[in-house]
Amino acid sequence: MDHRDAPTQWEPKTRLGRLVKAGQITSMQQVVQSGLPLREPEIVDVLVPGIEDDVIDVNMVQRMTDSGRRVKFRVVAVVGNRNGFVGLGQAKGKEVGPTIRKAIDTAKLNIIQVRRGCGSWECGCYTPHTVPFSVVGKTGSVRVNLKPAPRGLGLAAGDVAKQVLAMAGIQDVWCFTEGQTRTTINYSKATYDALAKTSILKVPPHLGKRLKILEGPVIGAEQPQPAE
Repeated sequence: MDHRDAPTQWEPKTRLGRLVKAGQITSMQQVVQSGLPLREPEIVDVLVPGIEDDVIDVNMVQRMTDSGRRVKFRVVAVVGNRNGFVGLGQAKGKEVGPTIRKAIDTAKLNIIQVRRGCGSWECGCYTPHTVPFSVVGKTGSVRVNLKPAPRGLGLAAGDVAKQVLAMAGIQDVWCFTEGQTRTTINYSKATYDALAKTSILKVPPHLGKRLKILEGPVIGAEQPQPAE
């Protein structure tokens, strides 16, 4: 989907939204470089082709008040295109359906670019199939360490981490965890935080080119070749 396929009923309310609908910004990379805040989920629908969403957890939260017991639902959702973009969102509401949609919209507003590469010493394919280097994410008591894995290993991680990693386009990885990973929210947030760390670390351009480290989507079917 490109900017010409934007829903006609969508009326942008922010400067970034108006630039996207006018066709002056045509990719998420340009959104990141612009520095403008992302406050409209429709922007992600327009600029990220093939975006998918998945619900990680639906939990019922009860609270006692003077008028009786109040019940709400807490939903954690993940979105991504399985090609370098992933977002995580959380929402609370009285009904499951609207809360899921709210969590998905929040995840779209939290979308990030993920660096990928071939960082394992056991592999020399130089294709963007794993994380380019070891990264650590932490939320609450949960600590997630993602390490590069050789091609063909798959996702050596728990079910919650697998959902987030797969949406980001990570195909192979070693995942080591500490803390209360049964807390689904913290586990998913720690995994998301680790993926965000791949783009925070500064990599010199010449080194990134030599190691075939890519940020964002892989365009076309052409695969990087090993460095000379």
